[in-house]
Amino acid sequence: MGESERLAPETFRLPVEKIRDSYYSDSYFALTKELLEAEGRSPAVTMQVFAKKRGLLGGIDEAIAVLKLCAGRQGMDIWEPGWDQLRVSALREGDEIEPDETVMLIEGDYTLFAHLETVYLGTLARRSLVMTNVRRVVDAAREKPILFFPARHDHWLVQTGDGWAAHVAGAIGVSTDAQASWWGGRGGGTIPHSLIAAYGGDTVAASRAFCHRFGEEVNVVVLVDFHNDSVADAVAVADALGDQLWGVRLDTSERLVDRSLEAEARERGEEGMRGVSVELVRKVRAALDEAGHGHVKIVVSGGFTAEKIESFEEAGAPVDSYGVGSALLRGSFDFTADIVCFEGEPGAKVGRELRPNPRLEPVA
Repeated sequence: MGESERLAPETFRLPVEKIRDSYYSDSYFALTKELLEAEGRSPAVTMQVFAKKRGLLGGIDEAIAVLKLCAGRQGMDIWEPGWDQLRVSALREGDEIEPDETVMLIEGDYTLFAHLETVYLGTLARRSLVMTNVRRVVDAAREKPILFFPARHDHWLVQTGDGWAAHVAGAIGVSTDAQASWWGGRGGGTIPHSLIAAYGGDTVAASRAFCHRFGEEVNVVVLVDFHNDSVADAVAVADALGDQLWGVRLDTSERLVDRSLEAEARERGEEGMRGVSVELVRKVRAALDEAGHGHVKIVVSGGFTAEKIESFEEAGAPVDSYGVGSALLRGSFDFTADIVCFEGEPGAKVGRELRPNPRLEPVA
């Protein structure tokens, strides 16, 4: 993103009325706002926001949107916006951050934004977690494309922001239109096992039908592990589709040994042979090349983490792209907000003093 660009608040389609009404806020923040307003107190504060670990900062534009659209107070008849009465400075989407580094300062009447802390901190936590996890696998893959496939592992409502976080972190593809919506993209993917099953387990027939209908719109990638015989099925699909086939995807269950490796597994043991292994990728690549299908790419998925990708790269596995799912949602990335100044004077609790950050930029 350019230095002057932030995502516009309307991008996020926030439930503005509910956020203003503290529907998504911890009740103690809502009660704090109510009490201060009832007593006519308008404390001028500086709120400091920071993370507890190293990683990439995600969700900052969304957090700013929450402040822009939902800061304020309820008047007699209408909501009275409060953004123009605040001064906010923040880092940028995708910035690398250190533990305890200040990522945002909010200055102004605390009653205008007291109810929003839960929402903006949760936004930063979720997006930064996904963004940091994606960057780890992007780095591990050594410039090979990463396909962002965790949609089925979490609630559908998180897809839009998670997809954006993955995009900023360097993922080359997402699987749903929702995940791609904030930058105007489209979801992509592969021929699923369910379509093969709907064709009676005939991978070639399902692939032909899919290619006939959608081959001009998408890169055709076919799952070839339906029969646990990835080598034979990869070649059969490539023979049937020819140049229309972009790639095959290996997704063997981590409980199984592919048929092409069964003899070796009996001799050497199953350790390292189950699931999508380096040796399986090599066998599929060799078989495709021998059959004259050197153009067909190999996508791997199924239990891939940054560590597993690193091991594949170190072994020189002939992988063209990695599909990664639930590993990108694991862990935590907590943020904290503290009032550090009160009426222009230091006012933080012990251990949470103001930490100025010259990297912060004023938010218009």
